[in-house]
Amino acid sequence: MSKPTAPRQNVATRPHRRAGEKTTAERAARPPSSGPVLLLIGVVVVLNLIGVVMVLSASSVVSLSTYGSAWKVFERQLLWTAIGAVAFFVAFRLDYRRWQQWALPLTVVAVGLCAVVLLPNVGIMVGGSRRWLGVGWMRFQPSELAKLAVLVFSADLLTRRRDDLGDWRAVLRPILMVFGTLAALVYIEPDLDSTVVLALITVAVLIAGGIRMRHLGAMAGLGLAAVAIMAVAEPYRRARVFTFLHPTADASNAGYQIVQSLIAFGSGGVTGVGLGAGRAKWHFLPNAHTDFVFSIIGEELGLIGCLLVLAMFLGFAVFGVAIALRATDRFGVLLAAGITVWVTAQAAINIGGVTGLLPVSGIPLPFVSFGGSSLVVTMLAAGILASVGRVAAADPAPRPPAR
Repeated sequence: MSKPTAPRQNVATRPHRRAGEKTTAERAARPPSSGPVLLLIGVVVVLNLIGVVMVLSASSVVSLSTYGSAWKVFERQLLWTAIGAVAFFVAFRLDYRRWQQWALPLTVVAVGLCAVVLLPNVGIMVGGSRRWLGVGWMRFQPSELAKLAVLVFSADLLTRRRDDLGDWRAVLRPILMVFGTLAALVYIEPDLDSTVVLALITVAVLIAGGIRMRHLGAMAGLGLAAVAIMAVAEPYRRARVFTFLHPTADASNAGYQIVQSLIAFGSGGVTGVGLGAGRAKWHFLPNAHTDFVFSIIGEELGLIGCLLVLAMFLGFAVFGVAIALRATDRFGVLLAAGITVWVTAQAAINIGGVTGLLPVSGIPLPFVSFGGSSLVVTMLAAGILASVGRVAAADPAPRPPAR
């Protein structure tokens, strides 16, 4: 008797694998793509290039009248950009997990500097705020380091105590103590805008870390109440809120800056008046090369230039989230989430302020506005974010499930 044979599979129904196509197992074993990292680097480079060009244009008049050279502010921006590029490269090549070892020392240094800047004859007073330390023309703003410190400290604690998320004393209390100390010192300078950014970074890390919603809800309620009280606690802040609601009510005084900003946007139209040809920087718009550089972009490069900048920050947010989702460990997820919120929130606050959608703030536009410590620390943070993506692409170890 002949042995039964297995039925032959119809050639027409047999699964066919095209040349070069990987199996499911091969696809699962494939390391994550480094695409988001490369795209993130591209976004950072483009924003820095825009910043260098626009700072040259926006600062030329004030630089000439202040220093006798239209290039002086631009040269300083080039120097800070170069230092920022070095900071980005070092952070990118350094394994981001090293920052977990430096969480406490970094926090101690940040608290110390934020306290020292408040001392008379030590902190540099500008515009009624004591926010800077420095020698000569080189200045450093400790509140920028505070943002990195609260991020790294919170991410480290939520990583080490992930099994204690339900115990607010073990997790929330130390994070809130560090945040509260830094926020109080920054607020006293006074710098309410940076205080708000510190809060947003902390909340972003807590949400990504899986903190219980009832704890988060209580914090959010108290935080919003505190911001509302602080926003009207001082006369100049009340005036800022009133100007936001009625920008043309006092167009020659309290509302002057925002009105001039809106005029600049209106003058630019779709294509702009041309690079370098703007009029707002001719002592019409204060802080044209710092907080209001986006207004000069709108005037000289028009709607097209503004949309390009907005697209870059949207790309930063998208690629930052992609890197967070690909991170190989909990610490990387929390760092990536915090840095993404940090940069995009600052951009939203700045752009919202200069366009009249939010009250005017003293927050610079990341990577674009003139500024030393802000640019360098933001570049350092972007390098850490890129490092999270680089490590994930090179060593795709399985990530523990989120709690």
